[in-house]
Amino acid sequence: MKFLIAIVLIGQIIMAAVIEKVNVKDIEVPLIYEEDKRLPIVTIKVVFRVSGSSQDEKNSGLAKLSAKMMSEGTLKKGAIAFAEELDSKAIHLGVGAGVETFSFDIDVLKDEYTSAVDLFKELLEDPNLSKKTLEKVKKITIGSLTRKENDFDYTASAELKKLLFSGTLSEPQLGTIESVENIKLSEVKKFLKDHLVISRAMVVIGGDISLSEAKAAMKSILKLLAKGKSSELMHQIASSSEKESVLERKTEQAYIYFGAPYNMDKNSKEYYKARVSMFVLGAGGFGSRLMEEIRVKRGLAYSAYCYTRITKSTSSFNGHMQTKLDSMDEAKKVTQEVISNFVKNGITAKELDQAKKYLQGSEPLRTETLAQRLGRTFGEYYDGLPLGNSAIELEKIAKLTLEDINKFIKEHSEINKLSFAIVTNESKKK
Repeated sequence: MKFLIAIVLIGQIIMAAVIEKVNVKDIEVPLIYEEDKRLPIVTIKVVFRVSGSSQDEKNSGLAKLSAKMMSEGTLKKGAIAFAEELDSKAIHLGVGAGVETFSFDIDVLKDEYTSAVDLFKELLEDPNLSKKTLEKVKKITIGSLTRKENDFDYTASAELKKLLFSGTLSEPQLGTIESVENIKLSEVKKFLKDHLVISRAMVVIGGDISLSEAKAAMKSILKLLAKGKSSELMHQIASSSEKESVLERKTEQAYIYFGAPYNMDKNSKEYYKARVSMFVLGAGGFGSRLMEEIRVKRGLAYSAYCYTRITKSTSSFNGHMQTKLDSMDEAKKVTQEVISNFVKNGITAKELDQAKKYLQGSEPLRTETLAQRLGRTFGEYYDGLPLGNSAIELEKIAKLTLEDINKFIKEHSEINKLSFAIVTNESKKK
């Protein structure tokens, strides 16, 4: 009886995430909602699709810089006063831009929820888009980019993007010093006007709040925006041209980044097989093929990883490692050999079993918090997958046979079409 009562009580304080709609100016905006009364907190995420750095066009870094401008408070109150008001009420309000999306994140105690909504409205209505703020944000961004000139992981990663993709997807999200310097206030205003619109909006909200409260608040926020126009992302599969770029820097070790095409969409029914195969090849850390061959057997690098990057806008196979300058050529060669052998011969029954145990055993860690659960539901909806798809994938992984996974691996021989971006120091080689 006590057990049954506990189950009922849990059901009263937490419910599974659901997809609802909120009508704003005759546009149905998706709203992902989960009630969780275990803590008196509310979390909100307002996402604008097709609004990230993929939309920078000729202004590399524009989306990121625009997000930073929106983090500078309101024109009336200024950055400091606005931030102080948030702090006094323990409200976190963050603004960010990724490759595909532009988003606002709010975390607040239930008692200050109304204040958080009001401050968010103020920000949308009166953002601090002044020339003075633009110069401040530019200075900070350029300072960050200047420091990254000595971050050789960043340098190699950015160079690899140039080899694998074209257009805005080949450019660094932060932009370059030159591109940031050239961004005008009018371009920031236009970017925000074109992309922060109802037709591109999605809402994620959860915590100690009812569905009716959530809908009412989001409608009051979104109605401040223009209807705007929706848009679709262009999808690029990484180049198969097998290019190489070697950059000379004053470094004590070589930074090797590599990539290739990966012929798969995010909503592919075989995505779970990619998870298993990449875990064995290089995403699983110690015990993975790359780590065993490059670090354990040969001592060529402290670590070596590879993984797939499959989104709505891109699809690629990526990896990286750091090695001694004298070991650079050997490490590159071994990487190519390991991947070639992987495609040709597949994996063993023991490797498949280890991958299954890890992927299934680590699942509870991915859904511990409200934010994790909402994030997963958002990801499934955003990718066009059914809710609960993660659980469905785990069931498929459990039933996956060695024959099926090795057939899948052989079908993706495109990962042999490797391009390399390497940062090294030839003058220091022995």
